[in-house]
Amino acid sequence: MLSNIWTTIFYEPLYNALVFFTGTFGGIGLAVITLTLIVKIIMFPLTKKSILSQAKIYALNDDIEKIKKDYPDKTEQSKKTLELYKKNNVNPFSSCLVILIQLPIIIALYQVFLRGIESSTGVLYSFVHIPENLSTMFLGINLEEKSIIFAVLAGITQFIQMKISTSMIKPADPNDVSFKGQLAKSMQFQMKYILPFFITFVAYSVSAAIALYWVASNIITIIQELIIRSRAGLIKKEDLLKI
Repeated sequence: MLSNIWTTIFYEPLYNALVFFTGTFGGIGLAVITLTLIVKIIMFPLTKKSILSQAKIYALNDDIEKIKKDYPDKTEQSKKTLELYKKNNVNPFSSCLVILIQLPIIIALYQVFLRGIESSTGVLYSFVHIPENLSTMFLGINLEEKSIIFAVLAGITQFIQMKISTSMIKPADPNDVSFKGQLAKSMQFQMKYILPFFITFVAYSVSAAIALYWVASNIITIIQELIIRSRAGLIKKEDLLKI
């Protein structure tokens, strides 16, 4: 039953959209980019909420540091920090919530690109048909095969996207030798440098169509983040915390 619900709500719409755009453009390349763009636009309100939440926490950094100095006790420190967030309508877990909401869509999209357009013809809508002639070539690359070019681009764009998204996170104190401090330092390093290498490795292990999806998704996310952060930066702290 859960499998049927998953297929009906997430997989079928995305699969039919990919087949439709492939027939419209006559090739998989533009179809992958168009579908990625549409999904990103649909998820934009959630993305915007997540980025603004990070901007609000960044704006409260001075207040949080003051709490740390005024209340050395960790329990009292956490209590006062949560009170500060509540007073300014900040949900520190909203970013995680947004990721959890987006996760089913991202997994379904990945399945669509992984299986290809001729694997699930039984779930096609009546007005969508498999195109008789389609091109798997995009920019001189066969999207059915592996591509080191798209794999490297996926890693590079992932690095840029992570560098931008972590720019508002306070860097870990290199002199902090506590477990928490070392863990924060390790997490920041892995997110910024190890993840892009991992993405490159995975992108080269699958078809170029999935690697292209990664590249397109990262580029669109970079543009969205730059626009939202640019506008948020022009807003006064008092006005930002009211959003």
